[in-house]
Amino acid sequence: MVAYVVIPGIDGSDEQHWQSLWETHWETPTVGASAIHTSAVRIAPASWSAPDLSDWVSSVQSAYETAARRDSRVVLVAHSLGCWAAAQWLERVRPEKVAAFLVAPPDPAAAAFPREAAATFLDLTARPLPCPGTVVASGDDPYCDPATSASFARAWGVRYHLVGDHGHLNSGSGLGAWQEGAELLHALVESSGP
Repeated sequence: MVAYVVIPGIDGSDEQHWQSLWETHWETPTVGASAIHTSAVRIAPASWSAPDLSDWVSSVQSAYETAARRDSRVVLVAHSLGCWAAAQWLERVRPEKVAAFLVAPPDPAAAAFPREAAATFLDLTARPLPCPGTVVASGDDPYCDPATSASFARAWGVRYHLVGDHGHLNSGSGLGAWQEGAELLHALVESSGP
């Protein structure tokens, strides 16, 4: 069994976002000998719309504690600004039996970055993560170009996968349950431990 910690970006992920669709799937009981039993916990920061880094990192910690009570293996599934909250939490806590799936991390130096709303995220630097992981990026993400997202993956010490041109890989990208992303996540889960 795997417990997932869902870490959306600003304002959370709406009902059509792949994170929300996956979360619903993970929380639906499955039947059969070959079924993989999973569960999910979404972070719940008080500062969804005006993200405060310490609030978000604390929220990741709370969600992790809940998830770890369900299973010893935890996978962080982060999108956008949530990638930075996940990375900061991993750097501070250095937990065991964790993997990180980081989708569309924004570049805090990019012109499109919400500098006023997310001011506490501006000065972050990608440093090696203490766990296996994958960064997934789009070729035309308005918040981060492919060269920069690849540099984040290198600095974090994780795998990198460019999925083509799908914008910010959010509900506006029209990905639905995003099968390609689910396959990449499955590959990470399979390669990161028993």
